[in-house]
Amino acid sequence: MYYNKHLTALFERILKEESIRPTHICLYFSLFQLWNFNRYKNPISISREELMRISKINSFATYHKCLKELHQLGFIFYEPSYNPFKGSCVTMYGVEELVKPISKNDFPQ
Repeated sequence: MYYNKHLTALFERILKEESIRPTHICLYFSLFQLWNFNRYKNPISISREELMRISKINSFATYHKCLKELHQLGFIFYEPSYNPFKGSCVTMYGVEELVKPISKNDFPQ
C-alpha cells in the first residue's frame, strides 16, 4: 500500500519538476529500492559503486550531479561522507514531503 502511494506521489512530483531527467529517475528508483530493502527505515547507507551499477550510470560526475540535484530539489536528503570507510547516508522523504510545495528555504544547503 505505502509502495503504491509513494510511487503515485513521485510521478506527480516528477511531472511538475521540469529539471528532472532520466538519470535522476534511475538514481531515485535505485535509492527507493534500497530503502524498500531496508523496510523504509531512514537514513540508508549508500555505496557509490552499487548505486551506479543499479541505476546504470557510468560517470562519477553524472552520479554526483544527480544525487546533489535530487537533494536540492527535495526528493531526498543527502549526507555525504568524505570518509572512505563510512558510507554516505540518504534520507528518503515520505509521501507527505514529496507532495507538499517546496521552497529553497525548506532544505539545508
